[in-house]
Amino acid sequence: MSFTSTIKDELSKLSTTETESISELSAIIHSSTHDDKSVIIDTENNSLARHIYSLLKDICNITPKVIVRKNKKKYMYILEINNPSNLYKELGVIGNIPSDFIVADDDLKRSYLKGLFLMTASVNDPKTSRYHLEFNIGDKEYAEFIIKILNSYGFNSKLLKRENRYMVYIKEAEKIGDFLRLIGAFNAVLYYEDIRIYRDHKNMTNRLNNCEQANVDKSIESANSQVKDIELIKEKASLDLLSDNERIVAEYRLKYKEASLLELSQIISLETEKPITKSGVYHRMNKIQKLADKIRNK
Repeated sequence: MSFTSTIKDELSKLSTTETESISELSAIIHSSTHDDKSVIIDTENNSLARHIYSLLKDICNITPKVIVRKNKKKYMYILEINNPSNLYKELGVIGNIPSDFIVADDDLKRSYLKGLFLMTASVNDPKTSRYHLEFNIGDKEYAEFIIKILNSYGFNSKLLKRENRYMVYIKEAEKIGDFLRLIGAFNAVLYYEDIRIYRDHKNMTNRLNNCEQANVDKSIESANSQVKDIELIKEKASLDLLSDNERIVAEYRLKYKEASLLELSQIISLETEKPITKSGVYHRMNKIQKLADKIRNK
């Protein structure tokens, strides 16, 4: 079962007040195939089909016709309602935008978004490589209405035209988690946040490891360059051209070719009993490099 189906299962089992159920059902009907003669609601989710059937029967006193069709390995559940004009009035499904009483307060807006999610939404499992929640909507005016509601909660939703339909989507991981919390999918939120936090922690660890590896690579590259400078001076001239302090650093660099400057300073300090800092080693290596560059230029 997909992550989206799991969420819809959870939402289908939530209890709501009558007014909240009306707002939820309004979004469900609006998002289904409907005209003056009938409403056709179809879904592959058995739990959702039973939930919508119960809402219609309990809230609107309507018993829809139920058709079950098998499509390959899946079942399609179809609810059909004839002569729906009174239903439209009761649920505020008039034109492209629902009546004001359907989304009159915060609780009703949440219920409306819940119904919209049940019929039109899909959300990526957080285990996948990207975070994405979208609503597949047929009308631009209605899509803009949904964006207005979503963004009143700070979800930063956006609109994209896809062929002859419109996609309202949310991309930010934290916003998607907040949306699931808003519509009451708390089990899904726990799963989503656990995976998101794990992935974010893993990505941060990988970035730190990559940064550390880059520093190691840079340190090795720098050490190799220093060894070449010292060997050049030794071959073309003599280490006697260096001061005593510089010659000590050069000899220890040849002895410990892969040591970092910090490690080299600690080794020299320990073995010669003459303390030297990483900065001191770096300063002397700079002088060695300048001498090597002079020899190369000649």
